[in-house]
Amino acid sequence: MSTVIETARLRLRLLEPDRDAAAMLALLNDPGFLAHIGDRGVRDEDQARRYLADGSVLSYAQNGFGLYAVERRDDDAWLGVAGLVLRPTLPCPDLGYALLRPYEGHGYASEAARAVVAYAQDTLALPRLCAIVAPDNARSTRLLETLGFAAQGRMRIAADAHEVELYARDLSVQTNDARPEP
Repeated sequence: MSTVIETARLRLRLLEPDRDAAAMLALLNDPGFLAHIGDRGVRDEDQARRYLADGSVLSYAQNGFGLYAVERRDDDAWLGVAGLVLRPTLPCPDLGYALLRPYEGHGYASEAARAVVAYAQDTLALPRLCAIVAPDNARSTRLLETLGFAAQGRMRIAADAHEVELYARDLSVQTNDARPEP
């Protein structure tokens, strides 16, 4: 198992196309993902495997980071993904996270996102992080603000994409708000 980050309740590990295709397919077609992130057009496990290989797995090789599988440590349940995405239209790596609906509302997104921010700061030594959020996604907006991200304005990450709210956080300033609980 390729664990990258551990918190009190969670394990964030490298995504593996064969191992994670079914769970990723479920996440990409989860109503919350579709509503707040968008339809990636992934409809079967083969497409999910390609999505993982061409996305996070490629990003690990090219950038040294990507999205990670989020698993609950006590029972290995696959909850969703969290990590960093390098988008050509953003000025810095993008904090991303998404959970399957049954795992929302338990603090897992907050715990995973805090851990990713700390990892970006302490291990990767990144100077700044971005995050994008659908303007109507109040829960993610609150989480980003809690993590010390500040709104930068609206933008489109692609010509054919909906507007998103861009957030950013300077990681060169030490704060305790992004540290995972032991």
